[in-house]
Amino acid sequence: MTGAVRFYWLIALLFTPLSVFLLLQATGYSLWPADFLRQPGLLLLSVLFLLFTAVGLYDLRWADSNLRKNYPVFANIRFMLEGIRPEIRQYFIADNQEEAPFNRETRDLIYRRAKRLDDTLPFGTERDITADGYLCIFHSINARHIDPDSSRVLIGGPHCTQPYLASLLNISGMSFGALSNNAISALNKGAKLGGFFHNTGEGGISPYHLSYGGDLVWQIGTGYFGCRDLAGRFSDEAFRLASSQDVVKMIEIKLSQGAKPSHGGVLPGAKVSEEIARIRLVEVGKTVYSPANHPEFDTPEGLLQFVQRLRQLSQGKPIGFKLCIGKKSEFMGIVKAMLKTGILPDFITVDGAEGGTGAAPLEFSNRLGMPCLEATYFVSQVLRGAGLRNQIRVISAGKNASGFDMMAKIALGADVVNSARAMMLALGCIQSKSCNTNKCPTGVATQDAARSKALDVDLRAERVRNYQAGTVSAFLELCGALGYSSPSELKPADLYQRTTNGLRHFDQVYTPLLSGQLLNESIPAIYAEDWMHAEAERFV
Repeated sequence: MTGAVRFYWLIALLFTPLSVFLLLQATGYSLWPADFLRQPGLLLLSVLFLLFTAVGLYDLRWADSNLRKNYPVFANIRFMLEGIRPEIRQYFIADNQEEAPFNRETRDLIYRRAKRLDDTLPFGTERDITADGYLCIFHSINARHIDPDSSRVLIGGPHCTQPYLASLLNISGMSFGALSNNAISALNKGAKLGGFFHNTGEGGISPYHLSYGGDLVWQIGTGYFGCRDLAGRFSDEAFRLASSQDVVKMIEIKLSQGAKPSHGGVLPGAKVSEEIARIRLVEVGKTVYSPANHPEFDTPEGLLQFVQRLRQLSQGKPIGFKLCIGKKSEFMGIVKAMLKTGILPDFITVDGAEGGTGAAPLEFSNRLGMPCLEATYFVSQVLRGAGLRNQIRVISAGKNASGFDMMAKIALGADVVNSARAMMLALGCIQSKSCNTNKCPTGVATQDAARSKALDVDLRAERVRNYQAGTVSAFLELCGALGYSSPSELKPADLYQRTTNGLRHFDQVYTPLLSGQLLNESIPAIYAEDWMHAEAERFV
């Protein structure tokens, strides 16, 4: 018997009879002069001692925790404190640079921009600018002003008949189901007000995506939600009907996402309400499984044939695909298939291993995939090396929150940048990390109607618009500070990274390719082996 158990029995045996006696006195069963003992304080004390005894007996007899058996009652204090540890750390202990995935400095920047408050920094940077990996840019004495109206990007290749003029910063894929109805509505209204696009996520086009007429990029995942038959196979007719809506500006085939690449999903039957079933074209109350791979294709050539199929069904709207880079040879295989078939996507969305999601296996989220900076550079260079870069737009979608985040991705090869979690923060998210519990305290990432009701659609739409506009403005100021008159002038050599050899720009840290270089004999060694193994006919 541990000392804690002995102490518990001592307290229980001494005070439990006294507590019962006091309760009897307080309730009128007088065994002693009642006027002396009938006091609220004594009543409360007796209840606490009885509760102490009851909790301890439960811990000793039925608890499934070793600590609670060895330290009855007292171990529960530890678990209570552990339960509020994230909040204690966030509010009282962590400094401005410490938290992840978004530190307090970044969250404050988003909140202040969303509210159109002063977002300047007093007294100098808190970052260690001499740390390995630190990123920076070098300014020009000849700074310029860039007109925001001239900085949109046309997406649509030679086979696209309905190209789309996109903003530089847009809302990345987040499904209704992962986010609440009010959150989706606010994002869509913000997109409409600000003139940027709203990616639906793979959960289908909900009424909330359509509620304010914001431009949509319809994301299609392996479950084909919104364009499937009841067996889960792709339906041409369902796709044609949904894609014909005017607000659907582009279609994105989701191959993988950064937070959980090569991992399918499960939507429990209990969550498949009539509304969800209607949106996703699934059966009410029946568990829905999203496979890790697309049933419609299993080769690079098959992917591009699917791209062509969707382009025809959508009457020529821009079609692209989203992926987190894993095996380099597999992406190169897709590029070889482009060269072989002549079928090109209009855009490629690059997600990074640091990307977010409502729920992901820890090992997948922590250890799979290429970070977004390196992936964006790799995709852009391979397309350039194949002579295709000018015909395909690159969208970068991994953890973008500030104007410098946009700068880094666009310098390394992106044409457009998407953001998801920063948009959630603009909606009022506090990074409580409860997205997978349905108990989001702000009503953003939940299907609890009582919680989501707290989210004011009109107010939050304005804040999403403000955040997007403020961040794009900051990005354009940075471009001007480099002496450029357009973001299209940015290049990898503008982004510097501190290494053990000092500050080096990305074309020095990594290896650039010349246009068409992969098609001749002078392929750099860093690309040669993967290019040699890449096949258009199969994923190696």
